[in-house]
Amino acid sequence: MELIRGRVAEADPALEMALSHAVLRRASRGEITAALRVFRPSPMVAFGRRDANRPGFPDAVRACREAGFTPVVRASGGRAVACTPSALVVDHVQRDPESLGGMDARFEDFGAMLAGVLRDFGVDARVGEVPGEYCPGAHSVNAHGTKKLIGTAQRMVKDAWLFSSIVQYDDAATLQPLLADVYAALELNFDPRSVGAVAHEAPDVTLDDLEQAIIGGYDDRFGLTTSTIDEATLAAARGMVEDHSVQTG
Repeated sequence: MELIRGRVAEADPALEMALSHAVLRRASRGEITAALRVFRPSPMVAFGRRDANRPGFPDAVRACREAGFTPVVRASGGRAVACTPSALVVDHVQRDPESLGGMDARFEDFGAMLAGVLRDFGVDARVGEVPGEYCPGAHSVNAHGTKKLIGTAQRMVKDAWLFSSIVQYDDAATLQPLLADVYAALELNFDPRSVGAVAHEAPDVTLDDLEQAIIGGYDDRFGLTTSTIDEATLAAARGMVEDHSVQTG
């Protein structure tokens, strides 16, 4: 599996979303077998495509921009997720002729693996939905059943899938009021107290420690080879930026 680390030079959240989408397309065409992208995002709110169809979407976008966050539309499913550079985006792309099946098994498998990484740091990490959480899902990773730490989402295309995880290391106090405004505009249920951060649960663990542990978990299972984004993939991603950008608001 190829390991691709770091942000693109432009530090454009829409391009980051488009880049994972472009890698997924490469896997669908059989040009790569598997890739793991790990990066620390610029301040952004990644909306699901269903969010963009809600009447309050322009107000939600306005709240993002007023808080200094860039709104984008992500390739994977789910509801709005906010993150800062004190987060990790972990995008696993896999060539798979059976891509349209196995969704629940992937949620269970990778959720358990990520929870295991956190437990190794002493976090009471569990898999399951927290009441009132952002982007609710049965396979979120939480701390002691009350604080969401990791959200997971998927996108399946013909012969390939993308499994995306957003790991909240810090900045819960910044994300809570922002997400409250976003979810209020979208008229969706949300409890700011559900937003957690690894740094609060394990204060001695650094973001570097966390990143290396997650990468190590994937390396143990799949074997990783350090790689870079080639110019053709980057060019394809630039051509898809508009699909992930938000013009309203």
